Amino acid sequence: MVSPARSVSRLAMSFVLAATVAFGAKPAAAQESLSLIRDTEIEEILAKDSEPILRAAGIDPRNVEIIIVGSKELNAFAAPRVMGFNTGLILEADTPNELQGVIAHEVSHLAAGHSARRDEMNRAGMRPFLLTMGLGVLAALAGSPEAGAGLVGSAGYFGTLGALGYSREQESRADQAGATLLDKAGLSGKGLADFFDNFRYQEVFDEARRFAYFRSHPISSDRIEALRRRVESQPNYDKPDTPESLAAHAIMKAKLDGFLNPQVAITKYSETDASYPARYARAIAYYQLREPDRAIRLIDAMLQEQPDNPYLWELKGQILFEFARTEEAEEPQRRSVALKPDAPLLRVNLGQTLIALPDKAKVEEGVAELRKALTQEEDNAVAWRLLAEAYDKLGQDGMARLATAEFNFWVGDQRQARVFAMRAREKLERGTPEWRRATDIVLVSEPSRDELRELAREGSTTRRSR
Repeated sequence: MVSPARSVSRLAMSFVLAATVAFGAKPAAAQESLSLIRDTEIEEILAKDSEPILRAAGIDPRNVEIIIVGSKELNAFAAPRVMGFNTGLILEADTPNELQGVIAHEVSHLAAGHSARRDEMNRAGMRPFLLTMGLGVLAALAGSPEAGAGLVGSAGYFGTLGALGYSREQESRADQAGATLLDKAGLSGKGLADFFDNFRYQEVFDEARRFAYFRSHPISSDRIEALRRRVESQPNYDKPDTPESLAAHAIMKAKLDGFLNPQVAITKYSETDASYPARYARAIAYYQLREPDRAIRLIDAMLQEQPDNPYLWELKGQILFEFARTEEAEEPQRRSVALKPDAPLLRVNLGQTLIALPDKAKVEEGVAELRKALTQEEDNAVAWRLLAEAYDKLGQDGMARLATAEFNFWVGDQRQARVFAMRAREKLERGTPEWRRATDIVLVSEPSRDELRELAREGSTTRRSR
C-alpha cells in the first residue's frame, strides 16, 4: 500500500522524466529532461495575458488549459484546448506585451490549422500525462516504484511537441495574423516584433545551436522587417503595458527565478532592492537554499503589507510544512484557502498538511479538502496520491486502493491502475459508486481476458459514466 512520505513540494525536487525528450533535432548529449509545473499564481497571470487574444480569435479561454513546462529552452505551443509555455521563454520575455506577442503568434497557428499533426497530439492523450507537479505542491512519489511506468509514459506527451514544425510561409502568415489579433484585442503589436527581433541572431546559427522555438519556428530578417512595418501601422502600436500587467509580469519572473535559479536570484534581486518582486524572489531563494527562518522573516514582513495575499500565506505554509513544522503550517494554509477558495492547488496544500497531523479528525478533514479539490480538478494526480495516503492512515483499505488506482490512471500507468482497481473491488461494498468507479477503471485500462471473464460473470463488463 502507499506509504506516507515527507513533503517533496520543492520545485528543485521535481520528478524528471525517465525518458529524456527534447524538442526538435537537438543532439542526444544536449537533450534536457522536462517536468510539468503547477502554480496557481503563475497560471492565473498567464491566463489573464492570454484571455483577450483568445477571445479575439473566437476561442473561449475557459476551454483552454494553460500548462507550464519546466525547461530553460525557449519554447511555447498551442494545440487544441491546450497552450503551453516553457519557463525559459517566460523568463526571456522582457514585458507582458512581448509574452502576449508570442501568445498571439501561437494562437494564430492554431486558428489557421497549422498544427496539422494535431491528431498526433490527441493520440498522445495529453491530460492523463499532465502530472500535477510544481511550486505549490508536488506529487509525493518517492519510494513508489509502481508509478515508474506512468512517469515514463509522460515522454509520449512531450514527444508530440516535436511534431509541431512550421514552414517559413506559415510563420509569416502567423506573424501577420498575430498582429491582427493583438490589434483586435486592443493590444500593441510592438512586443511581437520586439521578441523576434531580440533573437534575430538565431537566424545565423546552425540547427543544433538554435533555441527549440526557432527550430520549429524558422526566423528570418525579412520576416521580422515585414512584421515590424505591419505593427507600426496599427493604431494600438504605442499603447503601453498597464501598471498592473507590468507588476504581475515582474512577480511571475521573480517567482520563477527564486525557485529555479536561487543562487542567481540572491544576486539579481539584491538586498538593496526593496520592491515586492525582489523580496518575493529572495524569500523563495532562501527557502530553496534551506534557510527557512530567513525566508519566513521576509514573508512575514510582506504579509504585514499584504495580509490578504493568498500566495504569501501559501508560501509560508509550504515552507513550514517542508521543514517539519507541520502544526505551524496549518494556519497559513487555512488562510490561503479562505482567501482563495476556488483554487484547488491551495486546497491540496491544506489537505496535505492536515493528513500529516497526528489527529484522526484532522486527517478526516484533510480527506474532505482533497475531495473538494478533486471536484475542480479530477485529474489532479497529487490529490489522488495524498488521498490514498490519508485513507491508509484511516484504515479504509478499499478507498486507499481506489485512490491509488485513480492516481495511476491519471498519470497514464494503465497496468497499475487496473491492478489497484481490482484490489479495491475486493474491499469495497458491491454496487456502491466507489465500487462501480473501480470497475470502470478496470474496463478502460486494458484488462486481461481473465479479468474480463471475472467481470462478465458478475455482469460488470459495461462501462458506466461517473
